Order: sequence, then C-alpha cells, then structure tokens
Amino acid sequence: MTEDTPDGGGGEHGMTRRQLIRHSAWFGGAIVLTVTAGEVISHIPGSANAAPASSADLRFVQVSDSHIGFQGPANMDVTGTFAAAINQVNSLGFRPDFVMHSGDLTHLSTPAQFDQVKQMLSQLDTDRVFAVPGEHDSIGDNGPRAYRQAFGQNTLGDGWYSFDTHGVHFIALVNTLHLEQLGHLGNDQIDFVRKDIAGLSSDTPIVIFSHIPLFAMYPTWGWGTDDAVQLLSMFRRFSSVTCLNGHVHQLFSKTEGNITFHSARPTCYPFPKPGEGPAPLPVVLPAGRLKDAIGVRTVNYWQGNHALAVKDEKLA
Repeated sequence: MTEDTPDGGGGEHGMTRRQLIRHSAWFGGAIVLTVTAGEVISHIPGSANAAPASSADLRFVQVSDSHIGFQGPANMDVTGTFAAAINQVNSLGFRPDFVMHSGDLTHLSTPAQFDQVKQMLSQLDTDRVFAVPGEHDSIGDNGPRAYRQAFGQNTLGDGWYSFDTHGVHFIALVNTLHLEQLGHLGNDQIDFVRKDIAGLSSDTPIVIFSHIPLFAMYPTWGWGTDDAVQLLSMFRRFSSVTCLNGHVHQLFSKTEGNITFHSARPTCYPFPKPGEGPAPLPVVLPAGRLKDAIGVRTVNYWQGNHALAVKDEKLA
C-alpha cells in the first residue's frame, strides 16, 4: 500500500504529504539543530546538549517574506509585524554579525515598497544586511530592476553572490526569475557556483540562501527548483551544507546526506500545509494566533567543531 502522494509526488525528487508531516514542525516552537562533521543532531532549546548562543563565534539572523504592500484579512498590518520582527532581532541579547532577508521583501515589486523595506532594514542593529529576491520582488520587467537598484549592489548576474566570514562560506542564489511551475537557477548561476566553490576545502561549512526551496518540497504548488539536483551534486564533497529558504511561509526541516534544508517562518502570514487546500493562499488565523505562525530565525556557528545551530522563534 502506498502513501498518499500529491500530484507533485513523492519518489526521488519529491515527498508525500505523510513524509512532509514527519519531517516538519508546522507552526511549532523553537527548534535547534546542530550539524557537527556533517551529522545532524536535534535537541530542545535550553537542554543540556545545547551550546549557549553567547559562546558562538558567528551569529546571524534570517528573516523572510515580509510582503510589504500586502493588504488582506490574513494580516491587516504587514508593516507592523515586520517592524515587530525587526524589534525582536534588536532584542535578542546579542548583535548579529549580519541579517539575511530570504525574499519576498515586497508584495508588488514597486520602487516605493523596496524603499520602505530598505528603510526598515536599516533599523536593524547589525553591520550588514543581505537579501535574495522572491518572486514577488520580480514582477514584470521593472521588478527585477527595482530590486537590484535597492539590494543588488556588488552582486553578479540577476543578483547572486557569495562571501566568507568566520570560516563559513555563504552563497546567495536567485531562483525566482525565468520560472514557470518551479524555481529555476539557470546555467550561468550554476557555473558561477561551480567556479566559486572550486578552491574550497571539503571541510569548509557551506550555507546557501535562496527564496524557493532547493529540493522538491511540494512541486504541485511550485515549492521546488527544477535544476537544484544539478546544483546540489557539486556539494556532496563537503562535510556540512545548510540550505536556508523562505517562500513556503512555514517551518520545515529535511536532511539528505550532508545537506540540511530549513524553510523559515514569514513575518507576514502563513500558508496552508501542502495539500490542504487548492493553492498556497494566505491563511486567516483566529484572533491572536497570527504571531504563532510568523517569526525570525537565529543561526550560531562555533569555529573548530563545525557546529551550526538553527533556532526558530515565534514573533513575541
């Protein structure tokens, strides 16, 4: 007897809905996942095996899917919840080395919306803010141009780039342009990555940011990237690879060998669980429940033991 399989399917490149639920933490509390020498160990925050964040050599924050400009009953004040997320980051008890926004900064890709997001991100207490575009940042001919004008300085191609800090190599990818059903990277970007990692030692921790997941989470809803297998095959030699994305508006974690995938909460509104409904449309939650489904993510890294800890926090 087979498990129920959505149209986008299970198998090698997809997951059944039952498998998704086993791998996921839907609207749950904080999750900490430690990656040591390529092995993944999960634990409850505050438990004895959790290293304190204050001891980390590198601490950064991921926020995602602010959708500034959205108007609807799922969240009548996306600016307010994004501002609350920024305040929460500034109240973490440490100053993050950088903050990454993993896409859908805006809802309609207008210059005014990009300006508003950029101004709000400038209020973060950190030295550096990075971003990757979502599909809502890439609407029409002017959207990608407006995004790059606001956030694409010192990037290549459609806005991809990489950087190193504290012994970790970071790669920021764009898989929201040239897409049809699924996200798409394209040969130019894949060639960039191939050259970018060619000289790295295999024990270098790798973190990859993208908006759309780099595995087939639920292709029926476009939750996957059609050429991700070609990309990820280049990372099999590394001991620790972590992929952080947005787009799906809910927590999700999955491990395939040396590669761990984490989808982040949004700061705007949740989507339904895969297969629960006809499409990924904004979910209207009961009064007072929205903050349970949105939030921020902190990531800590300790040099020497190659430990990477991912912690998701609801909006306070």
